[in-house]
Amino acid sequence: MKINGVQIDNNFAEAFPMKATRIIVTAMNLKWAYRAANALRGFATSVIACGVEADIEKELKPSETPDGRPGLSLMIFAMSTKQLEKQVPIRVGQTVMTTATTACYSGMESDTQVSMGKSLRYFGDGYQISKIINGKRFWRIPIMHGEFICEETTGVQPAIGGGNFLILAKSARQGLTACEKAVDAIKKVEGVITAFPGGVVGSGSKVGSKYPFLSASTNEAFCPTLKGVVKTELGPEIGSVLEIVIDGLDEASVAKAMRIGIREVCSYGPKNGIYRISAGNYGGNLGPHLFYLHEILK
Repeated sequence: MKINGVQIDNNFAEAFPMKATRIIVTAMNLKWAYRAANALRGFATSVIACGVEADIEKELKPSETPDGRPGLSLMIFAMSTKQLEKQVPIRVGQTVMTTATTACYSGMESDTQVSMGKSLRYFGDGYQISKIINGKRFWRIPIMHGEFICEETTGVQPAIGGGNFLILAKSARQGLTACEKAVDAIKKVEGVITAFPGGVVGSGSKVGSKYPFLSASTNEAFCPTLKGVVKTELGPEIGSVLEIVIDGLDEASVAKAMRIGIREVCSYGPKNGIYRISAGNYGGNLGPHLFYLHEILK
């Protein structure tokens, strides 16, 4: 298969089950909502070492938020509900609550819940109070610039992590230019995030390592500098490989994001240094969700 002269490998992306939650952060204006959200999603690129994967999903108009202020929807993914229970209150407390004028609400309805204000209320040192509105409990925590409003809990649902595709390019500059366009297009898909910095992975990994203490290591078959040293997947024309990794709430949203992103990358074509699209296939060692490139792009 080729799209605009770009070869699409007959390969599949191998993804794995996760748990996800969505939260809504509001503030006096979007500038401060972004400052809180960017702090929360810091060091949240990969569960390999970060505990969670998180990113901004989309901007919200005041008419779309619980308190009628500008806001952002963020999604946080982890390998288990227990891990979300640990990470969500810490991140909300240390990043959203500490940002001036913010509030934090649940963006997901579910029978399974993890704490937000339920844990953070104790910062109020006994002066905190709660209100129940439409069956939901909110905590009003007094802080020096006013008060921090935080919903007691947020919902959790099954999700998918690790949908991906590889961009094989002549140079890093050409590959990154195409990836930036792809990430911008993927951001328009509801229910997905690209958690790595700028949505692009510069150090794609494989499962396992020669070192027993590592669960993942460099994917040497796709490293241009190792062409003469290892069994390579790269031809002489490939000078750089980048990866876009997608987490989503279901298979349909991940597949849609992959399809849109791949087509955007392919729009550059070989004349702009984009030669091949492949995917992270780990032989069934990573997860049960298989996204076949040719099927997605039909």
